[in-house]
Amino acid sequence: MSLVKTGYEHVTIDEVGVPIITGTTMKVVELVIERTAYGWSPEELHFQHPYLTLGQIHSALAYYWDHVEELGQDIERRLHHVEQVCQKVGPSPLVARLKAKGLL
Repeated sequence: MSLVKTGYEHVTIDEVGVPIITGTTMKVVELVIERTAYGWSPEELHFQHPYLTLGQIHSALAYYWDHVEELGQDIERRLHHVEQVCQKVGPSPLVARLKAKGLL
């Protein structure tokens, strides 16, 4: 695995160009999505991911804020992919049963 250092102490770029938290498999974009989706603070992110230090989390968030446009496009691409997969697969049988019972 070939990693490229960045100007951020805890962020490296993997062999396919994805920023990750150094020494982990956590992508910066995954941490940002959690922060955005759940409104989690760095402290809550640390609670949810105790293997990450607050320094790693803050470094990843700093990288995000300095690369908002680029990572925003990555997030949009990922969401588009999820939508395509959901359309291809269709609703799950569980969802269909819950809707039939009026539970959804």
